[in-house]
Amino acid sequence: MARRKKEPRSVHRDNIASVASKLFAERGISATSMDDIAKAAGYSKATLYVYFENKEEIVSILVLDSMKKLCSYISSALQLQTSTRAKYDLICKELTRYQDEYPFYFKIMLDKINVNFENQDFFPEEKESYEIGEEINKMIKGLLLSGIESGDLRRDIELMPTSFSCWGMLSGLILLAANKKDYIQKTMDMSRNEFLQHGFNMIYQSIANTEEPE
Repeated sequence: MARRKKEPRSVHRDNIASVASKLFAERGISATSMDDIAKAAGYSKATLYVYFENKEEIVSILVLDSMKKLCSYISSALQLQTSTRAKYDLICKELTRYQDEYPFYFKIMLDKINVNFENQDFFPEEKESYEIGEEINKMIKGLLLSGIESGDLRRDIELMPTSFSCWGMLSGLILLAANKKDYIQKTMDMSRNEFLQHGFNMIYQSIANTEEPE
């Protein structure tokens, strides 16, 4: 009988990361140990350390995967529409879809990320996640800039602070709506989507140009 072909290192790393992602989603990162991951993935703890230095390295890979998915969602949204408001609305829609499909990724995407790469004490995935995050910021700043130039948005907004503020408000609103869906329905008689649309509109109106054209 022929021996089974040995699986490459990347396959083992992907399998372990996939199992870890499920455990993190169920228990939280801090409550999940390397022992837990090893048992669930079917590896010995010693073998687990052959593929990963520690739990933080696994988390860094999952964060990178999250950032790649998010960047793809936003990039696609910006390419599908032409007007500022239409692009904004589609970004909101795609962010909501992303939270629905990948709630764990959505949460860790909002966590603190490493921004200091002057020394060697970081995982390559951390730097790549930072670079993808900067690409997302660049896309959102581009949307704001084109909106200012077209007269859709206020001319007095500062690009970087406004971009980051919008990012925080949209993400926070989506997470709030997901966690408080029943409360929103009971106290406001609104569905989650109705509540989100109300909030998305408020955020857009805060940067929209309301002056009459000259």
